[in-house]
Amino acid sequence: MSRTAAPLIASILLAVAACAGSASPSPVTPTAPPESPAAAVAPAAPPESPDAAAIRATALDYIEGWYDGDVARMTRALHPELAKRIVVTENGVSRLEQMGAAKLIEGTRRGFGKDTPLERREKDVTILDVFENAASVKIVASDWIDYLHVARFDGRWVIVNVLWEMKPKQAVAQPGA
Repeated sequence: MSRTAAPLIASILLAVAACAGSASPSPVTPTAPPESPAAAVAPAAPPESPDAAAIRATALDYIEGWYDGDVARMTRALHPELAKRIVVTENGVSRLEQMGAAKLIEGTRRGFGKDTPLERREKDVTILDVFENAASVKIVASDWIDYLHVARFDGRWVIVNVLWEMKPKQAVAQPGA
């Protein structure tokens, strides 16, 4: 190595070592003016897929049909071989209670759901999952929660299974307490 090249190489090595210890400067980006409150609103959710819309309509036919005593809507929502089940535990012993489509439709026909006051008629529908011809849906209703299994059957979405659970009873305030 020549005498003139050695100082040059040393300078380059010192410069590389100095740069390695610090972050490289970032380019200066001009700041955008602050957004107006109207521009800060989140974008609208994308529209539901046709399957999701049909699944939601089936769930609403079921719960609104119950509340309104609308037999046509309830019947449309259910597969004829529906199984609706709840686990009931009394004195530490559990049992499975079940009803089929016919019993649920008969309860709708008798107007049992109409007893729920309008202001208490919850019908929050959440589609939990959809895969091919199967879906899981949660409905939060007035006094219970339903977990639905919905299937595409002969081209339309129908409820084939319901597992449900009563909401806990709310404590009633005692007068004078």
